[in-house]
Order: sequence, then structure tokens, then C-alpha cells
Amino acid sequence: MDPFDAGAGSILRQPKAVWATAGASVVAFMGIGLVDPILPSIAQGLDATAGQVSLLFTSYFLITAFAMLVTGFVSSRIGGRRTLLAGLALVVVFAGLAGTSGSVGELVGFRAGWGLGNALFVSTALAVIVGAAAGGSAAAILLYESALGLGMACGPLLGALLGDASWRYPFFGTAFLMAIGFLCITVFLKDQPKPARKISVLDPIRALGHGGLASAAASAFFYNYTFFTVLAFTPFVLNMTPYKSGAVFFAWGVLLAVFSVLVAPRLQKRFGSLKVLGGSLVLLAVDVLALGYGDHTTAIGCTILSGAFIGVNNTVYTELALGVSDAPRPVASAGYNFVRWFAAAAAPYFAPKIEEWTDIHVPFAVAAVTALLGAVVVVVRREALTHEAEELEPRHATEDGVAVFAD
Repeated sequence: MDPFDAGAGSILRQPKAVWATAGASVVAFMGIGLVDPILPSIAQGLDATAGQVSLLFTSYFLITAFAMLVTGFVSSRIGGRRTLLAGLALVVVFAGLAGTSGSVGELVGFRAGWGLGNALFVSTALAVIVGAAAGGSAAAILLYESALGLGMACGPLLGALLGDASWRYPFFGTAFLMAIGFLCITVFLKDQPKPARKISVLDPIRALGHGGLASAAASAFFYNYTFFTVLAFTPFVLNMTPYKSGAVFFAWGVLLAVFSVLVAPRLQKRFGSLKVLGGSLVLLAVDVLALGYGDHTTAIGCTILSGAFIGVNNTVYTELALGVSDAPRPVASAGYNFVRWFAAAAAPYFAPKIEEWTDIHVPFAVAAVTALLGAVVVVVRREALTHEAEELEPRHATEDGVAVFAD
């Protein structure tokens, strides 16, 4: 069935609760790239260095990584709806406080609180959307992936539009939009049933004892270092106005969304998940190397093009993480995300440091190497990863109540 068909159960005909959660998901994912176009403006406004401002990503994702160990613990005890609302409330508070920051230290701290709220929300949103969706899970998951892509595309655009007047306005704008999301979920989403089995804080760590899941997480760790070198360090290299930088990352986000939702599944069906992932990682390494060593025009083009490879990688990695082991999907996802978000925290910190120690090109050479290391893990550990990768068939609901379709 075509998920875009106008019939019942399509992506276009879902209950209000699904649209409310998906809409809030768009804003949640916007928060990741929101600060991209305004990083230079923040540095100027708070008299901070590029390395200090890049800590906005480091604090955000470091807290997100550790929060992955507790999100399942929380949601399995208070339910999906309350977990979503708690996450949204934290984002509203800390995004608003971020806009009032008087120093880069305060801003980094408030971004950490924002990361905790976002982790609670994002980790629960997919399960809630699938549980509330009409007509099966395929359209619901496609809707969630579309929300992810749209949020990643629109975050830099919103940051540019509001940040052109003041770097503080994007933070206030996010708080306002998330407050609307809070109200929509309060009104339209009913209480969700709690899982039959409560999740322990240590369950995600235990799940990483599975060789396939550990391999997927290790490869994704190296890949995420590359991903967030592009996202957090490139704005300083491009050195453009918020509008121009926002336009570049909007185009980047559009490619990410298109390749994640439309292109990646077709490539997987034709070539297989592991070949697609390995090839995409190699191409990303080449692209990042050209970004770092090319002229300004080349850097812009390669930044935008990287969105295509990142979109493909995101889709394949998610499917591998959710399908390669026999752990319940929320537990497997938490363990996988716990590992990979550490690289998202590390890259924004180390890229400016590497530039200080060497020159502006070397951080991208390092990022190219980490992308290749991700591909090496896929090749060396292909047997452990084959359990999910060889069969691209629908995966039906298990005890966790979430079904994931590999298309």
C-alpha cells in the first residue's frame, strides 16, 4: 500500500494525536540545527571563541547521551504521554532561559537542560506515534522520519530568520513553538498504556552485549563524529551571514530529508543495507575532505551535498540498531543512542581544538578518517550485522508495542 495514498491509514489521514506529536517532533528536531547559522553571532554577542560556542552542541549531546539510559526507565513507569509532556516542558523552560543568557557559560548550561528535555521527548515520540496511528505502522514511521527531516531542514532556516535580528530570538521562538506543542499534546493525545515490562537503567548497557548491536553502535559513533563536525564546525569555515548560512543548511536539510525518506529505502532494496551504508560512508568521507580543502564555493556545495549521505546513513543505521538484536526496540535504541551521541558531543569540542593545534583544514581530514572507520567496522563486522541487513521485510510488533518497517 502506498503510504501517501489518500485512503484510510495513509500518512495523510491520521488522528489529531498523531499530527500533534509529529508537529512537536518537527520543532524538537529543529532544535538540533537551530544554532548553526547564528554560531558566529553568538560568539560575537557573548565575546566567546569558536571553541566555546561549539560547546552548545557538546553539552546538549552529552546530556542527551546519558539521558538515553533513563528515558525508557521513565516512560515505562509514567507512560508515553507524561514523558512527552515532561520533555516538552523542560525544552520550553531551558530554551527560554537560553535566550536570556548573559555569558557563554550560562548558554552552554541551559543547552544541557534543553538536551535532557529533548531526549525524553524524541526517544518517546516514535512509540507514541505508532501506538496512536491509524492503519498500521508503515505510514506512521514514515511520518516520523518526515518530521525528522523537516525539522533538520527548518531549524537552520528559523535560526537564520530570527537570528538576523538577534541571536537570542531563535531560542525564544523555539520555546514558544514547543509551548504550542505542549498544549496540542495535552488536548489531543490521550494517556498511553504503560509497557507490560518496566525498563531498568542498565538494560540498554546490557543490550550492547549483543555483537551486532555493539557493532552498529561503534560504526555509528565514528559516523556521528563526521556528521557533527559538518554541523557544528562548518558555519565558522563558511563565515557567512545568518541568512546565507541558514539557506545553505536549509538546502542541506532538504537533501537529508529526501534521501532519508525516499532514496535510502530504494537503495537498500536494490543493493542491500550494508553495501549502501558502506558506500555512503566512503562517499561522505570524500565529500568532507573536499569541503575542508576546497575553495569557498566548493565548501558550500559539499556542505549541502553531505546532507544526502547523512540522510542515507541515518535511515540505515536506525534500522540496523532496531533490528539487529533480539532486545526490545526501546532498549536497543537507547543503548545504540547512548554510544553514538558521545561522538556528537565530542566533535564540536575537538574540531576547533584541532584547528588551533594545526590549521582549518585538518578537522575535516579527521572527520573523513572517522567516516572511513565507520565503513571499516561495517565491513569487518558484516556477519554480525547481517541478521537485519539481508532481509528487508516488514517487522511486526513485539512486546514493546512498536513495529518498524524496513520497506
